[in-house]
Parts: sequence; structure tokens; C-alpha cells
Amino acid sequence: MAEPERETGLIGGVERREIFLVDYDPTWPEKFVLHRRAIETALPGVALQIEHIGSTAVPQLAAKPILDILIVVADSADEPTYLPQLQQVGYELRVREPAWHEHRMLRTPEKDAHLHVYSSGCIEIARNLAFRDRLRSCAADRVRYEQVKRQLAERQWSDMNAYAAAKTEVIESILAAAESS
Repeated sequence: MAEPERETGLIGGVERREIFLVDYDPTWPEKFVLHRRAIETALPGVALQIEHIGSTAVPQLAAKPILDILIVVADSADEPTYLPQLQQVGYELRVREPAWHEHRMLRTPEKDAHLHVYSSGCIEIARNLAFRDRLRSCAADRVRYEQVKRQLAERQWSDMNAYAAAKTEVIESILAAAESS
């Protein structure tokens, strides 16, 4: 029996959301720990790595008040091994990108946490961690990134993905600096 066709891209379509930044919140690491525990409980032996990524993972950096969490599984295309379990503990599938590293993104109903699921060995895992670590260790890059984010947050965006795409140039330059150091 053939597998049913799965919706790809933005599940549920484009949503217009206000983009705003807040100063670093010292409770973000604690909130990450709560999510990590829920994920570990839902995916014992399946979640190979769980990391706090993105701006909320960088002390002193202003951010949208949305935690980004990286989850590594053996094969992110094999949704039955993790998706129902994450949905059962309250996360909702928002993005399915088979053509881009089999990336999946789930979020909380409150839209205050995004789970990014990748397959073990995916290059995006190292890129996300290198970017986070560079911002944690390099004040100049952290300040530069925050300035760009603040400028972009002042504009109107059709959706969060358009805002994220506008940050690509500065992100790539920070990643290049991380690779050369």
C-alpha cells in the first residue's frame, strides 16, 4: 500500500506574525531545559542530540521570544519514529522540507518554541552549533547580528520566513568568521 501524500512546506500556509525583539531573558535556558526533558521523555533512544540554538541560546543577545531547539534523529524523513510522540506531548508540525535536508519544524501551540529536526550527519547541525557558539564567544559579531536584527524587525514582513531570509547575509558572514578562526 502506498504511503499517503504528505503536505510539504509551511503546513497550514503562510501566517502573518509580528516580528519584535526583546532583551535577553535569563529564563530562556531554564525554559529550554523544560523542553529538553519533554523531548527526552517523548523520544527515549530516538533523540540523539538536543541543543538550544538560535538567539535565545546566546546570553546578552536580543531575540524574538521564541526558543529554537535542534533535535537530531537517525532519519528525519522517518516521521513515524518521532512525530507522533512529539505531537502527543503538545508540539505541532509546522514545516516539512524534504528537499532541504529533510528538515522538519514543530512548534508549541503558544508559538514560543520551535523544534528543528534533522537527520544525523546533516550539515545544518554543525552550522547551527557553529553560529550559536560564535555568537556566544565573539562580542563584535553578537553586536553586529543584533543590530541587523533590530533594523529588520522595524520593517513589515509577510511572514517569519521572509524575516529569516533577510538575515542570511549576516549569518553567512558570521559562519565564515567561525570557520576561519
